[in-house]
Amino acid sequence: MGARTPPCGRDIVRVLPSERLISGNGEGAPLPDSHSELPPIIRRTEFVAYALAGLLLIAVIGVLYFAKAFFLPVVMAVVAGTMLSPAAGFLERRGVPRALGAVLIVTAVTTVVAFVVALIAVPAMEWSSRLPELGAQLKEKLHVFDRPLALWKELQTMVGGSEGLPSLPLPKAEWVQPTLEFLSPTFAEFLLFFATLILFIASWRDLRRALIMNFGDRDARLRTLRILNEIEVHLGNYLLTVTVINIGVGVATGIICAITGMPNPAGLGALAAALNFIPIIGPVAMFVVLALIGLIALPTIGGGLMAALAFGGITFLEGHFITPTIIGRRLSLNALAVFIALAFWTWLWGPMGAFLSSPLLIVGLILKEHLLPEDSPQLPQA
Repeated sequence: MGARTPPCGRDIVRVLPSERLISGNGEGAPLPDSHSELPPIIRRTEFVAYALAGLLLIAVIGVLYFAKAFFLPVVMAVVAGTMLSPAAGFLERRGVPRALGAVLIVTAVTTVVAFVVALIAVPAMEWSSRLPELGAQLKEKLHVFDRPLALWKELQTMVGGSEGLPSLPLPKAEWVQPTLEFLSPTFAEFLLFFATLILFIASWRDLRRALIMNFGDRDARLRTLRILNEIEVHLGNYLLTVTVINIGVGVATGIICAITGMPNPAGLGALAAALNFIPIIGPVAMFVVLALIGLIALPTIGGGLMAALAFGGITFLEGHFITPTIIGRRLSLNALAVFIALAFWTWLWGPMGAFLSSPLLIVGLILKEHLLPEDSPQLPQA
């Protein structure tokens, strides 16, 4: 018997089990028989894109790390210039040419910074020259802990531990020069910073216009304008607000040091104001400095720790209530994001990177808000 032939004009299509259609769907889609036939969550093209983005990020970080001598002064000047641009605009509206206003602003800021550094440097150099003597005084003051340490040694011996605690040598004078070399930029970096800062403030308006007009689309131009305006406003407000708060912290610290009998209260207040620009690390370092100076300069341990404890209370109130209340209204910063940014930029660029961590985090959040708005598709809440 021969094979049956389909009627004329009709084709018989055999449907495989893996190509069955979902009922109720007019167009339909193949229904896979098992999970092994489901499409992958991340396709190969997406994986390649993520890998290339990761390699680009690693390359950028490597360039910023090894070319620190160039990028750190330039980025510092751009961030500081963006913060000071509103002041240059204010002077320009009062009839002062923008180039002259840039020079005046940079001169004024440099004078204030030099005054603060002078308040800090004079006692710091005096104390650094007396390190052996001060170390001996500190060791003598800490003899009160000899009995608790002896009991701890006996307890370690009873439980079979080491026979004693290793002695902790006090720092010597040799650490001062490497530390100053690490904290102090070279003359070329200073020159690059000041030249870039003055030129950036003087030409910021033209740079804004050129950056905005670089986009051909009207919507892109408006978005760029909004981003630049918001960055300038937020960084200017951040600098003004943080400076006022830190001056208040410095004044309060100086008053506390004067009341508790600490030496050079003006210099310690200036140091507290300067270190408070560095989140987390600055207040902790200032607490340690006040504790060491108090233990050395004052006769009793309780009196020596009084200024450090009072400073800890001030920074607790400032960090948990005052600063979040004022800055949080303008731009909320997540504590974890602040800590990670601080750790990353400190590792990358040292103390100056720590100072730049919060402004750069603010810039990143502004870019994220405008380039990835909240009305874009989001993941469902867990």
